[in-house]
Amino acid sequence: MDLQTSQATQLAESDYLERFINFIDASPNTIRTYKTSLKQWFNYTKQQQITKPTPQDVKNYRESLLAMGLRPTTVQNYLMAVKQFFKWTEEMGLYRDIAKNVKGLKLGTEHKKDYLTSKQAAAVLENIDRSTLKGKRDYAMLALMLTMALRTIEVRRANIEDMRVSGDVVVLYVQGKGHIEKDAPIRMPDQVETAIREYLRARKEFNSQAPLFASTSNNNLGKRLSTRSIRGIVKKCFIAAGYNSPRLTAHSTRHTSATLNLLNGATLEETQQLLRHTNIQTTEIYAHHLNSLNNKSSDRISDAIFK
Repeated sequence: MDLQTSQATQLAESDYLERFINFIDASPNTIRTYKTSLKQWFNYTKQQQITKPTPQDVKNYRESLLAMGLRPTTVQNYLMAVKQFFKWTEEMGLYRDIAKNVKGLKLGTEHKKDYLTSKQAAAVLENIDRSTLKGKRDYAMLALMLTMALRTIEVRRANIEDMRVSGDVVVLYVQGKGHIEKDAPIRMPDQVETAIREYLRARKEFNSQAPLFASTSNNNLGKRLSTRSIRGIVKKCFIAAGYNSPRLTAHSTRHTSATLNLLNGATLEETQQLLRHTNIQTTEIYAHHLNSLNNKSSDRISDAIFK
C-alpha cells in the first residue's frame, strides 16, 4: 500500500497541523508563528488545487510570497515552517520531505540579539543570591545556558535523569530542535555540574524523572518551568546585573556560548556541534560577525585622515 499516496490528500486537514504543533512543544509565540505560517501554505495548496505537493510547489510558493510584497524575513519564516512541517511528516512516515532541498532566502547576517562578554556573563552569575533555593536554581540554570548553549525549550524538557556519566565526564542528553528523542549529549562543565548538584540537594528532589529545573512559586511548586518562565528568569538576572537591553534575551545565552567558544579558539565545526546546527552556514553567521569586529579598516583610514 502506498501510504504516501493515500494520505497526501489529507495533508491540509487540521488534525495534521495540530499533531505537528503538539510535536514541536514550543513557546506560545513560536506556536502562533507556525500556525499562521502553515495556514498560509495550506491556503495556497487549496487555491492551486494541489493534492500531492512536490518540491516545485514549495519553490512556487516561495515565489508567490515574494510576489505578495512580504518582507524577506516574513517569507523566510513562512518557508521555514513548511520545511519543518515536511521534515516531521517524513519522520512520522506520513509524506516524504519535499522541502529539504528548497533553498531559503539570503538574509543579512546582522545579529538580532546581543551577547555577553565573558566578564559580563561572570557578572550576571556573581550577582545571583545563592543563599535561597530560587537563587541556587537561577544560578545553575544560567550557568548551564551560558556554557552549554541550550535553548529555552531544551531547558524546559530536561529531566534529572538526563544528566549521565559518559566516559569520565558528565553529559546532559538534550531533545534538540525537531528531534523526537533526547539523543544529543552535551558535555557539562564541572562548575555547572557542581551548581546543579547543590541546587538539587537544596530542593530535596529524589525522583530522577522530575524536571531538572522546577518552579519555586507556591502555586506551581516543584512543577516544570514553562519557556515563558525561563525567559523571564534570564531577563531578570540580566537586568539585576545592570544589563537592561531589548536585544538581550534568553536566546542571548546561546549567542554568548557560540561567540565565546569561537573567541577562545574553537573551530567552526566544534561550535556547530555545540549549537546543534544542522547547517554549518547558520554557524558561520557568528564567525562572520567576529570577522567584522576584527576588521580594523576604519582605524587605518582614521589614521590616514587625522595623522
